Amino acid sequence: MKGITVKELFGDCGSLASELLESVTYPFEALGKISEYIKKIGPSLDKSVYEQKGENIWIARSAKVAPSASIKGPCIIGERTEVRHCAFIRGNALVGNDCVVGNSTELKNVVLIGTVQVPHYNYVGDSILGFHSHMGAGSITSNVKSDKTLVVIKSGDEKLPTGLKKMGAILGDYVEVGCGSVLNPGTIIGKNTNIYPLSMVRGVIPENSIYKKHCEIAEKR
Repeated sequence: MKGITVKELFGDCGSLASELLESVTYPFEALGKISEYIKKIGPSLDKSVYEQKGENIWIARSAKVAPSASIKGPCIIGERTEVRHCAFIRGNALVGNDCVVGNSTELKNVVLIGTVQVPHYNYVGDSILGFHSHMGAGSITSNVKSDKTLVVIKSGDEKLPTGLKKMGAILGDYVEVGCGSVLNPGTIIGKNTNIYPLSMVRGVIPENSIYKKHCEIAEKR
């Protein structure tokens, strides 16, 4: 199945998540490793750059965190990242440098590689968001199928079982998701792709594309 490996989706940007992602072939294989990875690297972070704020919680001194934000560990908040009013970080969250976690946004078991924006009313669960990706206001990842069966990644007639009950979306580098869109369980969006607002997305979306609706995907030129 083309376009779904770590090497195809993400560049080497020297992020906090690099070691985690390099340990797997497919990004969804990293989802079950996020918690232990944070606990592993957290104590070794530069204490002049990061401050431990609670059990298994490390926040960069240059980060801006609103007093009303709720952060549970394991969690790392990277340098110059902004966590805004009433953000809810439920744990197992590796948030890289220069990110924005917006008002009323909820994160759970996620990796935001770096320069990622989830700035307004987003839910991101069991997902990995690539460098410089952006989710428009109200767009969410749906991470559990309605029939509660295991998530299968689909691309045309090809199918790849994940073995996971919970998997949201994988966004490659420089992906733009339009406002109000729903990314269904097992969605993988290739790098440099744009998703139209109010879209319902599932399966594998090729890189360098413009997703308008199901069966209407244009190649960027």
